[in-house]
Amino acid sequence: MKPDHLGEDDIAGCVGKALENYFHRLDGEKPVAVYQMVMRSVERPMLEVVLRQAQGNQTLAAAILGINRNTLRKKLLDHGLFP
Repeated sequence: MKPDHLGEDDIAGCVGKALENYFHRLDGEKPVAVYQMVMRSVERPMLEVVLRQAQGNQTLAAAILGINRNTLRKKLLDHGLFP
């Protein structure tokens, strides 16, 4: 039975499905640092898509994300996305 928050077409559903697959593939191994893995996996494509939507305008991208422009620049550097 699938929880209500794991819809097929929304972000939470996609992440939930990916995590279910991840745990299934562990085949008995202990999971480690799942939070960090998920955050790194989700953050980079989010930044890429939002930057494309903002046509490379970092001020607009930061506003769309609801974060400070300096925070966005740091995240872009962390992910090797700084132009």
